Amino acid sequence: MSVYDRVLITGGNGMFATALARALRERGHEPALLDKAGLDITQRESIVAAFDQHEPTLVLNCAAFTKVDLCETEQELANLINGKGAGELAFEAAQRGAKFVHFSTDYVFDGTLRRPLQPNDPVGPRSAYGHSKLMGEQLIDELGGPKDLVIRAAWLYGPNGANFVKTMVNVAKAGKPLRVVNDQVGSPTYTLDLAAATLQLVDRDTSGIWHLSNTGETTWFDFAQAIFEEWRMQPDLQPTTSDAWKAGRANIADRPAYSVLDVTPFAQLTGQPMRPWRDALRAFKAEVDRTGAF
Repeated sequence: MSVYDRVLITGGNGMFATALARALRERGHEPALLDKAGLDITQRESIVAAFDQHEPTLVLNCAAFTKVDLCETEQELANLINGKGAGELAFEAAQRGAKFVHFSTDYVFDGTLRRPLQPNDPVGPRSAYGHSKLMGEQLIDELGGPKDLVIRAAWLYGPNGANFVKTMVNVAKAGKPLRVVNDQVGSPTYTLDLAAATLQLVDRDTSGIWHLSNTGETTWFDFAQAIFEEWRMQPDLQPTTSDAWKAGRANIADRPAYSVLDVTPFAQLTGQPMRPWRDALRAFKAEVDRTGAF
């Protein structure tokens, strides 16, 4: 039996879930792609019913509350989805003997270390979102199986969903001025690259916590500049600081100042390093031009 015999993806209408489904289909697998109506991870009976129906051999958990600022005022819901729901899924997968893969975030770190972050580095989330995702990691460790895989990723963008690239282009098209923070450093990650790398880790039956992102680092402001270079746009774009951005705005979550993830273990395992973030952005632009994916 292959781990890919019966694949179940939660959060099925999301940006990353659709990228994973595409990667699986390109390999000849047809996953069960379940949105909240098909599997509500906050409801135990919904989880059991979905597992009874689909009998998964592999569960890829993409269900998440990812609106970082909204998590500040909806902390109970964030903890229920990103924390308890993830733990309940891991528990059920372990009971049924299914491989469980969960996706976490660079926001579990506090941003004070100024070097690429390793899975065993100290965590210290600065936001309700980060706290809820860390809760999920901890509950998976407590309730799940020994071969569970947790992948921390960062700054996602891609087809079929709201993301920073799409926002920048649409705001620029509307002729509005843009002020983008220049004091948060990370690694933008193309969902199609993350999906392919995820399956490579599954192929090798890896477990524990892994970091995956495109390589290199940038600020949100420099990322925005790169986007406009690729799209050949010249909007009114100016840098700002995190403090200035938060001034006068309520319930803006604190983000880590530095959250570049160390992805060298993936390259060492597979012999295929993640590609640089700027190359990935260029590939996304080509995808948009080819498919109208925006």
